[in-house]
Amino acid sequence: MQPDLPMEWEEWLEFHKKQKPELMADIRDYMNSRYNFTNESYEGKFMSGGRKPIMKGPVSRLPKGIGSFEELAQLSPDEIKERDLFPFKPLAHPLASTAHMVFPDAWNKVHPEHVRIDLDHDYPDAYLPEFPAPMFLTTHKELGDVTNGREVTFANYYEIFNGLLTPEQMEGLKELLRPTPTGWFNHTTHRVTVEPSAGVACFSCHVNGHTNGAFELAPDSRPQLSRLRVGTPSMRGNYNMMQFASKRSIRSMDHFAEVEEYFDGDPGMMQHIGPRAHQKVVANRMGDFNALLDFPPAPKLDAMNRLIPEKATKQELLGEKLFHGKAKCVSCHSGPAFVDDYLHDLKVERFYKGRPEGPIKTFALRGIKDSPPYLHDDRLPTLDDTVEFFNLVLELELSKEEKKALTAYMMCL
Repeated sequence: MQPDLPMEWEEWLEFHKKQKPELMADIRDYMNSRYNFTNESYEGKFMSGGRKPIMKGPVSRLPKGIGSFEELAQLSPDEIKERDLFPFKPLAHPLASTAHMVFPDAWNKVHPEHVRIDLDHDYPDAYLPEFPAPMFLTTHKELGDVTNGREVTFANYYEIFNGLLTPEQMEGLKELLRPTPTGWFNHTTHRVTVEPSAGVACFSCHVNGHTNGAFELAPDSRPQLSRLRVGTPSMRGNYNMMQFASKRSIRSMDHFAEVEEYFDGDPGMMQHIGPRAHQKVVANRMGDFNALLDFPPAPKLDAMNRLIPEKATKQELLGEKLFHGKAKCVSCHSGPAFVDDYLHDLKVERFYKGRPEGPIKTFALRGIKDSPPYLHDDRLPTLDDTVEFFNLVLELELSKEEKKALTAYMMCL
């Protein structure tokens, strides 16, 4: 509850200088035990910016003695649990003791002020969102990516958006870009950066209103060591949603802006470090800009979000049929954003011995190809892994051809 380290600053630096290489070696071993990152991508398939390929999967490793995901799916949940065969257990946070954002390498190269002394990101860059991601506005669809491939920053936002936004929206964008001291990125010695830090802005993780793949410990529950890893979701299309956050029922974008003031959820600590303490009118302005962030174009979808047969392949059309039928996707992913705005409990603990995860907010599937890795804790590196996860958990008995068709369909969204 106070910004005091358990040791002197120089000793703190020396401690992490020794521990970080050892910790990162453990993290690499752990990730390699979970995934086989082949770096294989889909030919001719790119994220919405047109630069970053979409990676092929599944890359989650099968348990020893199991030859295929189809073979695994033939077993009952009880047998999978008893034999400890479930390949999709919650993904561990590398260092639960200090919480807070862990930024990917692509971000840190441009923003070295966020390089941590204690650990680095654990995912290969190829399996993370493109950086910087394009930004699409509901009010200027004719412009496409309004950033023209640039990261929106405090230094350039006025130049980019002057004449495109109202003064209220411009003020909200400014606040989304303003860094704020946080529990571990700040000017005190209670920090995880070598130099004192101005802090973290909303758009440090939600780059250009999307996501750069940063993760942290979920601020939803205690005790500390039981808190869940949570990835950064995209803010695109929030205008079409009514619930926010993975575990909590946050009902508006301005409320979300207020909650995010403390980032790692410790207002007691922030009173010592110096909180943003913004007024509700400021949070409202941030919400006003958030409400303009649109999904990327989906040229194969018609006005009712169904595939245009003349533009789709047979595989994609099969995927759409499965999505609305056998695969049961539409049960939770409906409407213009492909989300029902509910929290669902998948009861995944049927498959492994561990703490029940409880209800999790359903993610929107519009533009989903731009947002790897998947699920709330990033445990699914590719869309193919995601299909395998739901095929197993929902006991769908999809064939290999059907699973490929679902992935192909989701790339159209």
